[in-house]
Amino acid sequence: MRIKPLSLLLVITILLTSCGEYNKILKSNDRDVKYTYAQKYFEEKKYSRSITLLEELISYFKGTDKAEESLYLLGQSYYNSKDYLSATEIFTTYYNMYPKGEYAESSLFYAAYGMYLDSPDERLDQSKTYKAISEFQRYMEEYPQTERAEQAKGFMFELQDKLALKELRAAQLYLNLGNYRGNNYESAVITAREALKNYPFSQYNEEYQMIILRSRYEYAVNSTYEMQPERFRMVVDEYFNYKNSFPEGKHSKEAEKYYARAQSYIEKLPS
Repeated sequence: MRIKPLSLLLVITILLTSCGEYNKILKSNDRDVKYTYAQKYFEEKKYSRSITLLEELISYFKGTDKAEESLYLLGQSYYNSKDYLSATEIFTTYYNMYPKGEYAESSLFYAAYGMYLDSPDERLDQSKTYKAISEFQRYMEEYPQTERAEQAKGFMFELQDKLALKELRAAQLYLNLGNYRGNNYESAVITAREALKNYPFSQYNEEYQMIILRSRYEYAVNSTYEMQPERFRMVVDEYFNYKNSFPEGKHSKEAEKYYARAQSYIEKLPS
């Protein structure tokens, strides 16, 4: 839609007036006025402006009745501008300075939530994910009865599933590598078992168990004749582990195939 010349002139006038007002506030020495405008810009969702003013003001407000609110407002400004790293730093600073403050509960939650939003793809380094989980645990310990506690638990489980998926990919990679430069089958088993122990409620637990069974089977098939009896018995053991854990599992047919082949080999052994 084309803007009529008169409308365009009005828009330019408003923008210039707004910019002129903001520049005038920046140059002002009246900190109370600046704070009033920081609040105003926050309400208007002009977060870059509220951030600029608040970054200047918080050092001056230390020890005053505006100290807590200005720091919390700065954290919210960063959060709403999607600068989650800076928001987390400010919220953490607030909580450490005012653990009994008016915005303590909210700050602790948003510090953890900012880390959650900043958590990277599971294929990347997961240091931020571990930190976010730790902060959500801290929040639930401090505020177990709040409305946000259930949210925190849900976010924490979601982050744990991301870590679980990372371990699943690692175990699958070991399985795919097979005997390349060492016994990667055993590495796949160890990785999957550790994941089962560390993430007992993960949605990937059946996949872990199947990676263990596949690894045991492939290891037995690729073993020397002398070692095969022992290793095929391990396949049978892992089959029953899978069936006991997932009697109606989606990989049941594949698991039964490994079991039948292993059992067939064992039955041919001299008694």
